[in-house]
Amino acid sequence: MTSTNPAAEVDPKLLEILVCPQTRGPLVYDREKAELLSKQALLAYPVRDGVPIMLPEEARPLTEEEAARL
Repeated sequence: MTSTNPAAEVDPKLLEILVCPQTRGPLVYDREKAELLSKQALLAYPVRDGVPIMLPEEARPLTEEEAARL
């Protein structure tokens, strides 16, 4: 049986080694939005079907409010 929350399928060990492809800085995992957030690049990388999409062209810009919470 598969989970209905695709973000829940992300391997925790993978999350430990992933970095922002633009800055090589750390990422913060937002489980609710299924995104990996880069405070340095001000980008949110999507996680689709448990797979982080680490392409800058697929990322969305963080709002000022989101960046302030990191």
